[in-house]
Amino acid sequence: MTPEQLIARVVGYAEDVVDGRQRACRKHIAACRRFLQDIERIPDEDYPYTFDGSELYKFYRWAGMFKHTKGVLAGQYIKLTDFQLFVAGNIFCWKNKQTGLRRFRKAYIQLARKNAKSQLLAVITSYSCFLSDEQEECYIAGWGREQSSIVYNEILAQIRACDLLKGKYTDSYGRITHLKSGSVIQPLSKESRKTGDGKNPSVAVIDEYHVHETSEIYDVLVSGMVARKNPLIVIITTAGFDLSRPCFTEYQYVSQILDDSSPIENDEYFVMVCELDKDDDIKDESVWIKANPIVATYEEGMNFLRGELKAALDVPEKMRSFLTKNMNRWVDQREDGYMPMGKWRSCGTDAQMDLTQYPCYVGVDLSATTDLTSVGLVYVLGDGRFFVRQRSFIPEDKLAERRQTDKVPYDLWVQQGWLYVTPGAVVDYSFVESFICKLRDDGHRIQEIDFDKWNATHFAQDMEAEGFTVVEIPQSIRQLSEPTKRFRAEVLQGNIQHERDPLLTWAIGNAIVKMDSQENIMLAKDRSRNRIDPIAAVINAFSRATVAEAKTSVYERRGMRRL
Repeated sequence: MTPEQLIARVVGYAEDVVDGRQRACRKHIAACRRFLQDIERIPDEDYPYTFDGSELYKFYRWAGMFKHTKGVLAGQYIKLTDFQLFVAGNIFCWKNKQTGLRRFRKAYIQLARKNAKSQLLAVITSYSCFLSDEQEECYIAGWGREQSSIVYNEILAQIRACDLLKGKYTDSYGRITHLKSGSVIQPLSKESRKTGDGKNPSVAVIDEYHVHETSEIYDVLVSGMVARKNPLIVIITTAGFDLSRPCFTEYQYVSQILDDSSPIENDEYFVMVCELDKDDDIKDESVWIKANPIVATYEEGMNFLRGELKAALDVPEKMRSFLTKNMNRWVDQREDGYMPMGKWRSCGTDAQMDLTQYPCYVGVDLSATTDLTSVGLVYVLGDGRFFVRQRSFIPEDKLAERRQTDKVPYDLWVQQGWLYVTPGAVVDYSFVESFICKLRDDGHRIQEIDFDKWNATHFAQDMEAEGFTVVEIPQSIRQLSEPTKRFRAEVLQGNIQHERDPLLTWAIGNAIVKMDSQENIMLAKDRSRNRIDPIAAVINAFSRATVAEAKTSVYERRGMRRL
């Protein structure tokens, strides 16, 4: 193909996306619209950039020298898709009219997995290293050594299979060296935290940035580029699930660059985000191409996505992975996290309800006497709906210490009424007993008290003496799996209501699940990031409330009155 034909391919692809002939998400459309607007501005004398077709031709020819190393096309020569050509063309071909240097110094590319990210990164890196007039230093930075090696090994596989490059490079001591220019390609990782210090990177690839716990590697590489005339940093990633990490901050920033209503502009930052839009249905196969511009274009790829979706629907623990890795959506739910927190928050209500008219199940998690002790309340509203709340207790002498170690506003939660303080250095369980008795005195229809027997024998005896029905909830994975799964399912369906209690929300956000070989699950206190006592108490109550609700539903369906 000629340079003119390649330019026509890139422009045609952008027009197809903007005009709707090629299905794409809103941010992808915005990137293409940005490109077309910039193309129209090239004849303007005041516009500082031009698009270099000869560079596009060089990159296209370079990519075509290599073979696919994996998948259904393994062994065949690479033929860049229109999408890949559009991305590479933007990165390398926009140049300053006066200096001839690249316009874009940074690129952010967010794609779902299996969309040839490593392949494209490998071609970009080797192109920068082997064809530059300068002595380039190209670094590939993953958070771990294994991640850093993925793209590096892809580069090695590509160039080793290319006869034209034999004798023109060496690969030893964990680096590739281009003999003619002295340019190098080397993987880095967090184990070599300050490896960038003293170096002069010209190209830095930050691979799977969503995994990076801090921006340390990124910062070191960027700071080392100061002396370079034509530096390039490429961030490439799938979406993630920890919104506190630096990648999500970067994602929010680049999203503003593509947003016409945002005042944020950055002419030196190329952005390509391929994701499902918020209102898309993950079961609608026609939208999958939004996050999968390559995988969703051939049948084997679609079958792969169908299999991943089925697994996620069958096993909810896999849904987070499907949404982030395959649909490229950011999900506020960490590794092995119990609950999609956005769904939980959407179940909150400010409505004032008279809960005394509904059956109430009381779950208790006494925990250690020096820690948080929690009471969970589950009200059966009928029609498959439930209202949940919690109240917790903490020793007065431990309040300041726990506030410091847990780094949460316990004192504020005390003022707001979500948390009660008991005198002394340990929780006096008599305060918990009095709280439950007062609920009954205030008219709440307490059906039973459901408790974990650990450290609770005396408590249970006291409650029985007060006239309550007490039920032990065995804390085994087989016993707790069904209510733990169902509670989450009811949240996802909007059948749980809560009063926006920040302490309960914090506890649910802390909760980690463990799973056995039969895919039974339970909340794992020993693995959770912080205290989960409030949600553990709620689950104890919910395990019995659902049993009662099911019995009631059976009678109602049969038109019978319970005696």
